[in-house]
Amino acid sequence: MANHVSSLKRARQTVKRTAVNRANRSKLRGTLRAMREALAAGDAAAARTQYNATVSLLDKSVQKGVLHDNTASRYKSRLNARLKALAPKAA
Repeated sequence: MANHVSSLKRARQTVKRTAVNRANRSKLRGTLRAMREALAAGDAAAARTQYNATVSLLDKSVQKGVLHDNTASRYKSRLNARLKALAPKAA
């Protein structure tokens, strides 16, 4: 355990930051799961609205440092490809 005042403060800050990061990561995973479920259901309209929400959350996660920029871009690209593949089937 930390003994200095400064290291005690850093330990407290780490606990808070870890909780915030865990909440952000959990929210992101939930949105990605909802997006995959919307794609699996085959409903193009619902998948489109879910895609917009997912992309927004991916961009916010990059800003907050939860995801690397390239990782978010890869997720967005793959989800968009699956969404486009779903569109002709629904039309």
